[in-house]
Amino acid sequence: MRLLLLLSLAFVSCSAPAPRPPSESTTATSIEASVQVGRDEVTPPALPAPKGPIPPPSLIRTSLGGIPIHAVTFDSRSHFLAVADQPGGPASKWPDCRVVGKSLGGIAVINAGFFTPEGAPLGKVISNGINAGGVNRASSLGAGFYVRSSDGRMDLIRREQFNGGDQALQSGPFLVERGRAIGQLSDKQSSARSFIAHDGGTQWIIACTGACSLKSLANALAGQSIGSIRLESVLNLDGGRSSELWASEQISNGPHFQRPIWNKNVRNYLVLKTL
Repeated sequence: MRLLLLLSLAFVSCSAPAPRPPSESTTATSIEASVQVGRDEVTPPALPAPKGPIPPPSLIRTSLGGIPIHAVTFDSRSHFLAVADQPGGPASKWPDCRVVGKSLGGIAVINAGFFTPEGAPLGKVISNGINAGGVNRASSLGAGFYVRSSDGRMDLIRREQFNGGDQALQSGPFLVERGRAIGQLSDKQSSARSFIAHDGGTQWIIACTGACSLKSLANALAGQSIGSIRLESVLNLDGGRSSELWASEQISNGPHFQRPIWNKNVRNYLVLKTL
């Protein structure tokens, strides 16, 4: 009997210990690792480097969904958009987009971001590294940014992605993302509109339209092209009585100056310049 008891104790001492449940930190690390693998797997591939000839900037008169559009197209390999702001308020430096272009050596200019009745920017503005306003986090009028980084890269991004730049202009709402119209846009007010668009590569557009609602414009632009440029992302700019567009004689099919006599003066502009 004593021999059997000793053999039983020896067998128990040689058995593997029961596994302990994982600690909270171990579990969290494992979950984060799993999530990170999932993120890495769905990350889209980088766009290939642009190839082929660089098209010159061009003025295009067209219509989409019954909405007349005047657009200036350009390639970011040869041209860029600079933000021209007026710290003193609307018309403190320039009365219209044509004067801005001729003063700053631009070849095309469009009105840009929203501003308050007092003339302050309704959102963040960075012009040649000089800051004005603050990030608008409360309104769809600040849903996105046009940004040009210090290395010259241009992009349209959501405000959540914004982390500065050499040139930046906050506006909104987005009308089109990934080629699709944004939902829940207003269909109540018909007015002239201004926008900036990007094909996801090096092709860009600045444009003014005839009277339309935000929803009808988004639906008209989604999945479409202006010239040869597919409208992958479209960001609304200040419209209505702020909408104005100028293209110099250096623009193919120019010159052009679009500013009704009833327009009001604006705070800032996007100026197309040669690299």
